[in-house]
Amino acid sequence: MINKINNLSKAEFAQMFGNIFENASWIAKKLYEKKPFKSFEDLYKQMLSIFETANKQNKLKILNSHPDLADKTRIGLLTEDSNKEQNNAGLDRCSEKEFEEFKKLNIKYKKKFGFPFICAVKGKSKTEILNNFKERVKCDIIGEFNQAIKQVKKIATLRINEINKK
Repeated sequence: MINKINNLSKAEFAQMFGNIFENASWIAKKLYEKKPFKSFEDLYKQMLSIFETANKQNKLKILNSHPDLADKTRIGLLTEDSNKEQNNAGLDRCSEKEFEEFKKLNIKYKKKFGFPFICAVKGKSKTEILNNFKERVKCDIIGEFNQAIKQVKKIATLRINEINKK
């Protein structure tokens, strides 16, 4: 697999890795310049390092690229990865009451923190996600920024592991 990845063109590489971090193809472009990779783990560690060493402004751009959870006006307009992740968690099948609760929490959260609520939803039910949302909206800005960064890295890990399985 790693030999195949090392032989990808820049466009193919960007296509494969451009959405590991939501709408942050710039990370994939920087990563491409670090080829060849010794292993898939080497590639992953270097990609994570690019994100971790990014300045706060670029990290905020990535946070703000994440969609609101269970926003029925956006269902179908998400990136392929986000759409799949939210659908697998059942967020596309919320009741009207649940959609309204998510909508109110999304508004409250963004107003308080300046970026959307981010949660790695894989393996979680919509009830778990909603309960987590209700707790995290009570946090302070520093703690929640750090938690959002942690969740972004978790999502990236899940996405890159999907590529590694292919």
